[in-house]
Amino acid sequence: MLRRLAVFIVDWCWRHAWSVVLAAAVASVLLAVYAAGHLSMDTDENKLISNDLPFRKMERTIDAAFPQQTEKLVVILDGPTAELAEEAVETLKEALGHSKGLIVAVERPPEEMFFRRNGLLFMSPAELSEIAEKLIQAQPMLGAIARDPSLRGLLSTVELILQGVAHGQARPEDLEPLFAELDRAAGAVATGKPVVPMDWQSLMGGGSRRDQPRRFLLAQPKLDFGALESGAEASAFIRDAAKRLNLTPEHGFSLRLTGQVALTDANFATVSEGMEISAPLSVVMVVGLLFWGVRSGRVVAAIMLSLVFGLTATAAFAAATVGSLNPISVAFAVLFLGIAVDFGIQFVTAYRAARFESDDPAAAVSTAASAMAAPLSLAAIATAVGFLSFMPTAYTGVSQLGLIAGGGMVIALVTDFTLLPALLALLKPLPEKEPVGLPLAAADSWLKRNAKPIVWGAGLLSLVGAVMLPSLPLDFDPLHLQDPKVEAVATFLEMAKDPDSGVYAVETLAPSLDASAKIVARFEALPLVHRVMTVEAFVPDNQDEKLVIIGDLAAVLGPTLSPAKTLPAPTADDLQAAIARVAAQLAAVAPDHKPSRSLAAHLDKIATAGPDASVKLQGAVAGIGTLVGSLRNTLSAEPVTLENLPEDLRRDWIAPDGRTRIRVTPKEDMGSQEARNRFAEAVRGVTPLIAGAPIAMEESGRVVIQAFAMAGTGALVVISLLLGLMLRRVLDSVLVVAPLVMGAMCTVLVAKSIGLALNFANVIALPLLLGIGVAFNIYFVVNWRNGVTEHLQSPTTRAVLFSALTTGSAFGSLAVSPHLGTASMGILLFLSLGTSVAATFVVLPAIFHLIGKPKT
Repeated sequence: MLRRLAVFIVDWCWRHAWSVVLAAAVASVLLAVYAAGHLSMDTDENKLISNDLPFRKMERTIDAAFPQQTEKLVVILDGPTAELAEEAVETLKEALGHSKGLIVAVERPPEEMFFRRNGLLFMSPAELSEIAEKLIQAQPMLGAIARDPSLRGLLSTVELILQGVAHGQARPEDLEPLFAELDRAAGAVATGKPVVPMDWQSLMGGGSRRDQPRRFLLAQPKLDFGALESGAEASAFIRDAAKRLNLTPEHGFSLRLTGQVALTDANFATVSEGMEISAPLSVVMVVGLLFWGVRSGRVVAAIMLSLVFGLTATAAFAAATVGSLNPISVAFAVLFLGIAVDFGIQFVTAYRAARFESDDPAAAVSTAASAMAAPLSLAAIATAVGFLSFMPTAYTGVSQLGLIAGGGMVIALVTDFTLLPALLALLKPLPEKEPVGLPLAAADSWLKRNAKPIVWGAGLLSLVGAVMLPSLPLDFDPLHLQDPKVEAVATFLEMAKDPDSGVYAVETLAPSLDASAKIVARFEALPLVHRVMTVEAFVPDNQDEKLVIIGDLAAVLGPTLSPAKTLPAPTADDLQAAIARVAAQLAAVAPDHKPSRSLAAHLDKIATAGPDASVKLQGAVAGIGTLVGSLRNTLSAEPVTLENLPEDLRRDWIAPDGRTRIRVTPKEDMGSQEARNRFAEAVRGVTPLIAGAPIAMEESGRVVIQAFAMAGTGALVVISLLLGLMLRRVLDSVLVVAPLVMGAMCTVLVAKSIGLALNFANVIALPLLLGIGVAFNIYFVVNWRNGVTEHLQSPTTRAVLFSALTTGSAFGSLAVSPHLGTASMGILLFLSLGTSVAATFVVLPAIFHLIGKPKT
């Protein structure tokens, strides 16, 4: 019945070719318009895994309790000095407040601001006393620059100190740190090099507690999930603002963006870049191989036009069924092109073979329809089943792709029995002058002679692959799917090296602060835990003793740092005069002191060069006002209690309903799957209600493995039942499935040998392997059932070969993508296709030879 229906449809379409093609053209336009208007992108990565899973529910619970911490752009600003970085980050923060809605909110991390004010309280009394002593020693310089925060003020300090040297109250050697810093900056100006800002921390005795010249901003952008890069506009605004403020490498600054939003945008940007490479490359390679395989431009045109129509219809189907594409399902276009071309090649090859036997093209197309009705229908349905097998799983990203691609296979089948024959009728390909098969008689003979060792060898390799299957490398870190050289990724990986950065921390909630104590104690007892934090971590110990030291220091330095009057900024002439005086004084007071001589020479050269050179040296003391302000802020520390913590800091750790956030950071490097699994298992032993990157990766990986197993088992069962219903012979079904299993196990073997890990992206190779392998095997089993004995010389082998080559080129084009996930998907697809083809071309014919002729 299926054959009669296929012949009827193909004959009708052949006779009414113009009507069919015109109808298809109109339908293409309508479907394209519909798809363009109703198919969108949803770049929200949170939707790739089912929201019903326990860890996802916990993530949503924490996000709901602390919504201000979600969907952030992390702005990292590095400056020449800590003081310049501090000035720059405040200026940038103010500029970002005028983003006209692109940035909803921007703040500096509350924890950072808290420690900048209260950092002295977290030192030991000994450390604090040492710093206090050094600051008191620097009091004369601090007083001078507080009254006159400029180069003139600093040089006035040098003049005062040199007077002490002249009167024997100090030695030049005592001034070497200050002279060295001044000389470093003055030497750069004197030799025409860029100004080098002075390192104030070395002069103030920062020691191991040095303030790094790095500052952070947390920006909450307005996201557009309909765009490929949801935070692109906000990121562009931040970069443009930095350029306008001269926060560029040319001025000694470096600005980088990372965080959840930046990482997601970078991911999709790389995916898009990869598609821009792979899509045209795929088309070019497919067209080239089609020309090589069918040797007719008209036939190639018919196949490609059918593919265009099928792809448009599949896009419309996606619009109608899912509405929006996720980062995984967007790959349906390349997959459709790679697989649907197989169906077209099979039909066209059958037509060409019949055309060689008959001068009547109408009769030839009917013969092709009759020959391909069962195998092509079965192959398309089996391929669709392979895709659809992911639909019941919790891996929603791939289940969506499965639905679209599964529907696409049905669309491709319908197209090949309707539009493709009509196009062949209109394009009128020339008749074939030689048989369509391949000259592989020697290969067929070799297969006959070596059938037994081939089957045994394939069985042994399959067994080895099955043994290796449980040890197949797994890697479910989403960062490992991205290009590590991309700014957002490289910056995140750099931050991850610091265990205190918290990028791999896990979090849970306690009903209250009092209830958190027992949970914290259990976490702290775990050997894999680096640190456990609650809001109590911001209340320092032994405050009374430290506050006495700070109070004494403030009493001494307070009036110095807060002068009654501040001098106006100096003019260029003022600076030149001050530089000249200090140069002369240095030469007179310490002529035999080498550092003094060097500084005197450089200052004298700057003074004689004119006011412009003096103004350039002023740039070396940039940030001096910020230094004084930071010291005043630090010395204003007061007793810290839970009750008087800053409101924004409390808001990040205690929810409005009193629930308390507990953050646990790992001791091990979380770069490996094994380390993440160990840490996740350890912390889940304390409480299962926990979330964070290691938990998400471990649980998501479990979801993918379950999806892998469920989809594979389900697809094999359904395909086996389908084969049994359509082929009606158990042996035929076994012959189709057996090489498929062999190919799968050999794929595992190859992947294991080259270290290719299973990840979120390349797991899609499973349903494709099932679908494509089933299709190829069906064609050969049907031939065997129809009495074909020289399998490699048949037209089917030519069709399968060029189908595999075109499909492989489409998949292989993904391997050149800069997106590592897409590239790994292309590699694994190519490997699975290769092993599947090898099983079909070598193992399956060998099995046929061992069995002999089929029994009717």
